[in-house]
Amino acid sequence: MARPGLKQDRKLGPLIRNRRKRLGLTLQAAGDLAGVSVGYLSQVERDNATPSLGTLAQIAQALDVGLEYFVATPRPADSLTRAERRPQFAITENGMAYEALGAEFPDVELSSYILHTPPGFVSELSQHEGEEIIYILDGEIEQMLGGEVFTMRQGDSLHYSGATPHSWKNLTDTPARILWVGTLTVLQSAGQRRLPTIMPVPRANTDP
Repeated sequence: MARPGLKQDRKLGPLIRNRRKRLGLTLQAAGDLAGVSVGYLSQVERDNATPSLGTLAQIAQALDVGLEYFVATPRPADSLTRAERRPQFAITENGMAYEALGAEFPDVELSSYILHTPPGFVSELSQHEGEEIIYILDGEIEQMLGGEVFTMRQGDSLHYSGATPHSWKNLTDTPARILWVGTLTVLQSAGQRRLPTIMPVPRANTDP
């Protein structure tokens, strides 16, 4: 299974660092507001670490901007998404690619994505409000949840509270696809879900 191709013109780290400095925030202050460690935020600013979509949303919230400040993409026009035309996007070239499944309408509570996790990917440790469900579509990941580690393969699922520390890895040499559904409150604003505005990912050419 080929991972979608990607073109990312702007570096994420400098955008975060410049915004933080413009607000007069130290790394410590920005990290405290975003709920991430100083060391991790410093790595992100130096482009030595790639945040997940949820963590980037927390950083954006701490810096008083929306996700669209760091990235830019079309939004779904309605609640039906066709497989061949589904919006795809990525935060950085070497990180995960996402497919947006959900739609935007008043009082929506759920967010839903397909996560394309490349070989060797290791996420940061996350902890936040809301709850999440993951379902492995293809491949294999190692999921850490509250100190326990689960090897999850195609067809396996896990439902958990976002307040429980969690992270995952793809330790194999093949991509993994994960269906993610959650009530991640940092992706919501004024009672209405905000789809992230991120650069679209061109679909891979599957012709022989």
